[in-house]
Amino acid sequence: MLTTRQGIRPLGPADLDAFLELVGRDPVVNVFADYRARTTSLEPRWLGGEMWGRYADGELVAACHVGANLVPIGASEEDARAFAERALARGRTISTIVGPHDAVRAFWHTVAGSWGRPRDVRWNQPHLQLDGDPLVEGDPLVRRTTRADLAEVYPACVAMYTEEVGVSPEQGGGAELYRARVLQLMSRGWSFARFDESGRLVFKAEVACASPHAAQIQGVYVVPDLRGRGLATVGMAAVAQIVRREIAPVVSLYVNDWNTPARRAYEGVGFVETARFSTVMF
Repeated sequence: MLTTRQGIRPLGPADLDAFLELVGRDPVVNVFADYRARTTSLEPRWLGGEMWGRYADGELVAACHVGANLVPIGASEEDARAFAERALARGRTISTIVGPHDAVRAFWHTVAGSWGRPRDVRWNQPHLQLDGDPLVEGDPLVRRTTRADLAEVYPACVAMYTEEVGVSPEQGGGAELYRARVLQLMSRGWSFARFDESGRLVFKAEVACASPHAAQIQGVYVVPDLRGRGLATVGMAAVAQIVRREIAPVVSLYVNDWNTPARRAYEGVGFVETARFSTVMF
């Protein structure tokens, strides 16, 4: 019989120290989980879901974030399959499985027969990080955005999301929630953009999550008519400089392997691959 010190169970505030020790074994790859733990103290009502922990011989050996996103954390393939078996017992409630490639693949292969056809699967997403100065000078016109910029920033966020994910974040009445998310990032100082002389947004990026160890970038976007001119490279260099100076010492992100222009831009900034992620979207 499984006990609280053997097998899988939901974690709570009493498990926070052990959980932070687990994510601290790979703090850059685990920045999302680290951020969620520190901002919620693993309280389910603040998580908007659950954090499952897998124990062996009384030790927390792996975890799994189960909210809108399902994220294996420090999970071997065996751990991922065990989490998947638990997930099968409750049915699919998540919209995305994302995380290190081997764990996501093992999880998906366990639930695939029951969870139906995904909308998209992206198996090879290089996870990149920068822990030093960028290789190029950052664009001095990149700055934090404010509510006064919302008329330019919000449409760019919608365009980027739609282009990247394949559906609009406003679909199904989601506009109000998505606008609130954009404003939240602005209020935290996590939204960055460059505007041209007329005030048009031409580049943007956001910090998705951050811990004392790392900050993960999302939403990198250049307006279509100005792509291929190096705006992403110098823009990301500027964002990385600000983030490393004011938020966290390491900047990370993950990118689709087929997105050659983006990968070239990040390489130009100095990002290096440290892992492989995968994403399954419903």
